[in-house]
Amino acid sequence: MSSRTQVTVVGGCGHVGLPLGVSLSTSGFSVTALDTNSRAVNEINAGNIPFFEEGLDALLQQELKSNRFRATTEKAVLSTSEVVVVVIGTPVDEHLNPDPTSIRNVLADLAEFISDGQLIILRSTIFPGVTRMVEEFFINQGKKVDISFCPERIAEGYALTELRSLPQLIGARTDTARLRSAEVFSRLGIRIIEVSPEEAELAKLFTNTWRYIKFAAANQLFTIANDFGVDFERVRQAIITDYPRAADMPGAGFAAGPCLFKDTMQLAAFNNNQFTLGHSSMMVNEGLPLYLVSRAERRFGLQGKRVGILGMAFKGESDDTRSSLAYKLKHVLQFRCESVLCADDNVSTDPHLIPESDLLNSADLVFIGAPHRRYKTVETKAPVIDIWNIRGNGVLI
Repeated sequence: MSSRTQVTVVGGCGHVGLPLGVSLSTSGFSVTALDTNSRAVNEINAGNIPFFEEGLDALLQQELKSNRFRATTEKAVLSTSEVVVVVIGTPVDEHLNPDPTSIRNVLADLAEFISDGQLIILRSTIFPGVTRMVEEFFINQGKKVDISFCPERIAEGYALTELRSLPQLIGARTDTARLRSAEVFSRLGIRIIEVSPEEAELAKLFTNTWRYIKFAAANQLFTIANDFGVDFERVRQAIITDYPRAADMPGAGFAAGPCLFKDTMQLAAFNNNQFTLGHSSMMVNEGLPLYLVSRAERRFGLQGKRVGILGMAFKGESDDTRSSLAYKLKHVLQFRCESVLCADDNVSTDPHLIPESDLLNSADLVFIGAPHRRYKTVETKAPVIDIWNIRGNGVLI
């Protein structure tokens, strides 16, 4: 590939696509972010990022000025691309059933702009077998393209660092697809791990599911300790201190966001819903907001109280509210107390949020919904339920 190879990132204005596109641009590729969200496209072309990602704003402005990067809604840009990276994931419906055909349907809509010789890299989490489905789709279309599945492995907020430090799995069936995909990601200076497409598909799902199960284990241990009147965080610190075999035991907290729960349910569906650990983890993690409310009601009483939730993002130092369990906590509380006040000064997409300072001055009881670091020192006269222990006072309720 030449230093000015044209790369198009389909879904390129989102949390996964935009950091990747800008990183490839800084590595010498000519990159276009293709997206259906015209508002996001306009914002990005103006040098504004529609979400928080550490260090991305300065790099985006740099690459826009260099003319190595741009965003568009025009599908025809695919016709001039040597590499097409698809970051459209597999959705899960309201019954927790994944749609394995979603990526194929997206590519069918773009097929008229795809031509022989292009490399198509599938990037987001996909249902096992989808890479083969895409391969068969293009064979039936009579198009000779190289296809690989190279899953993203980043954590939001750390994308630019992790894209250039974490090993990249290259799941490809042919030597040509494998070599071409490896050449793309080698520009980022990272280690390449070659696997089959099916191995890469399971690796991605297993990774997120493993994290979800670990969080569920910690949350279950928290409830056991809490019901016994013992502070789980003190127990956890005693366990992990200078003891390597338990060093990875996480603290209690909401296991949420757009990936962990969804991917665990995808894996369950793939295994004909025979996934006891996955389903049990879902019950523990999704049930945590209800547990916290029941404990709060027993200890403080909720009737007639104004209850605040401080932090509505799905994790600390983020502005992303997708699948945030803070909103589930809100819905449960609305049946138990006089009013629920919600605040997160990181989040600009929810018009119902109030300033954090107003919440702290008005609430009779405060839940920490997302562990933003600044909450460690905020002052309030109200009791604070801090399952994350961000304030260092323990997690006993």
